Amino acid sequence: MSYKLIQKTEFDKVKSFNGDWQTKMKLFAYMCRYNTLVAVKKAGSGHLGSSLSAMDITTYLYLNEMNVFNVGFDSPDRDIYFSSKGHDVPGLYSLLYALGIIPEEKLLMLRRLHGLDGHPEVRQKGIEASTGSLGMGISKAKGMAWAKNYNKNKGHIYVLTGDGEFQEGQIWESLQTTAHQKINNVTAIMDHNKYQTDMLVADVNNIEDVVEKVKAFGWYVVRVDGHDYNILKQTFSDLKKVTNKPKMIIADTIKGRGVSFMEKPLTETFQGKTLYKWHSGAPDDESYEKALTELTETINKLSDKLGIGKIQIPENKAEGKSITKLEKEFVTDAYGDALVEIAKTNKKLVVLDGDLSADCKLRKFEKAFPDRFIENGIAEQDMVSMAGGLARMGLIPLVNTFASFLAARANEQIYNNAGEQTKIIYTCHFSGMIPAGPGKSHQSVRDISLFGALPNVTIIQPCNAEETKWATEYCVNESKENCVLRLVIGPSPEKIQLPKDYKFTIGVGAELTEGNDAILFSYGPVMLHEALVAAEYLRKIDFGLKVINMPWLNKIDKDWLKEIIKDQKRIFVLEDHSAIAGLADRLLNELVSIGVIRDLEFNNLGLREYPECGTPLEVLEYHKLDGKSLAQRISGIADIESSDIAKQKYTEEAPQ
Repeated sequence: MSYKLIQKTEFDKVKSFNGDWQTKMKLFAYMCRYNTLVAVKKAGSGHLGSSLSAMDITTYLYLNEMNVFNVGFDSPDRDIYFSSKGHDVPGLYSLLYALGIIPEEKLLMLRRLHGLDGHPEVRQKGIEASTGSLGMGISKAKGMAWAKNYNKNKGHIYVLTGDGEFQEGQIWESLQTTAHQKINNVTAIMDHNKYQTDMLVADVNNIEDVVEKVKAFGWYVVRVDGHDYNILKQTFSDLKKVTNKPKMIIADTIKGRGVSFMEKPLTETFQGKTLYKWHSGAPDDESYEKALTELTETINKLSDKLGIGKIQIPENKAEGKSITKLEKEFVTDAYGDALVEIAKTNKKLVVLDGDLSADCKLRKFEKAFPDRFIENGIAEQDMVSMAGGLARMGLIPLVNTFASFLAARANEQIYNNAGEQTKIIYTCHFSGMIPAGPGKSHQSVRDISLFGALPNVTIIQPCNAEETKWATEYCVNESKENCVLRLVIGPSPEKIQLPKDYKFTIGVGAELTEGNDAILFSYGPVMLHEALVAAEYLRKIDFGLKVINMPWLNKIDKDWLKEIIKDQKRIFVLEDHSAIAGLADRLLNELVSIGVIRDLEFNNLGLREYPECGTPLEVLEYHKLDGKSLAQRISGIADIESSDIAKQKYTEEAPQ
């Protein structure tokens, strides 16, 4: 596959050309769209739809409205732009490349280690705020604007929000306080492309009439065509006259703007609702080439109209090689199937979703039991407290969203629910640091500690599809207290094989390999895979590593623990979580309580820094949590033979 960008010199040519202003802007934006598509395709993942819909807005701001390129990104008097939703950052990266801020080689390292994070991260020059977890942007913009006024600095704050993002409660808190505090140097712009994830905002949690709602909070609000440069120019000019309140532009845009089949939703529907295909993920080869062809044609037409001469557009084509698709196991598929089966006999089960039904594999349940499926939209705190109300009325609510949004955002609400002595199941999807492409806003490495501090909670992470079904059944039908299910969202690197006589019993793990030189406890398909790779490396040097699958992250049977560690002198615990307050700390407490720890060497192999962004193997190797690094750390041998490679299933391929 070819991944070649339109060169910066071509953007310079367009920028400096004296021709029709609006055509010049359109051409520049479409060239950025081309590069965005190339970068996302090379990354193997990313958010195309909103990158393309927001491109005209960001192009207008940086080329016409903002002073940052005159005064510099370090100037306290600079205008500041950032995206609150963060999904559109591939498009912003492409624009910053076109303007000379991001080098070519880095743009082609989107979602790679030491490249560009999948969501905005301030360590990259030109990125003014770290975002990705929704709802925070207007509050952060207000803080920046207040500081400018306090310090008597010039410059305006522009913040882009999503329309689905307006379902987050913090958005409405920030609208009220920004107006109340009379912050007048903030302009919020809603990229109103009508879609969130893969469904219409109106079908998930309708925000209309958003203009009147925002006005009611004390903002000056206008609604405009977000793709018309003349209208944008007039709008921003008019807003400069408004000096007594914050301003908001509701910019009507088209998701996937510039690519015909991305602009139009699929004819396929689900439960009468239109599905949108291009919110996230890289396009397949055929779609990639088709999209590039369309963008190339548009660029050529615009350059001809402008009279600038031909834009040098690289040819990016698939190599035509057949791709062998491996059958991968997804624990989330097993989870979705288990819910449907359990619901057939348990009439109290109710499933709640936070706008992630497709990612969380809930569509089968939604279709089978629409009267027991509740779509809350992007509103985690509301969803959790609603679950508390359902539980108080005798139902069994099961709450679904990404772990990083559930454990932290709604922790107070979860704590409140736990105190009511009811039962709620919290399913934390996208648990751990893999996949790592989206960046730290989506890598959940503190949820075990947050949930583990709560009373009346059992935390479980299954290692394969079979164990996932057992765990789901246990949580719904057997557990007497709240449960947390941690699930990896991507494909398992391999199917973890459990012993034939293994029974899913609270507090008891499973021995996956034999060995008396050291014992390693871990959980989940990703980290157990690395543990097994490590065991294979060590076996080649006659070092026996006993690997234990321990799905019960805060419940440990003392008798089983005492038995499993007998004849062991060295204990290791491998986690995809912070080294603080995870499984390792729980195991250490139990070892202390049974009075054996003083005779043992105990090693916590958890994460001790922010997780990095990149492919699975890149990130695991960086944090020295891949199989080979683990073997080196456990054995103390730095040069373990790698020519006779162990069965590492993760490769340097793109992240999920």
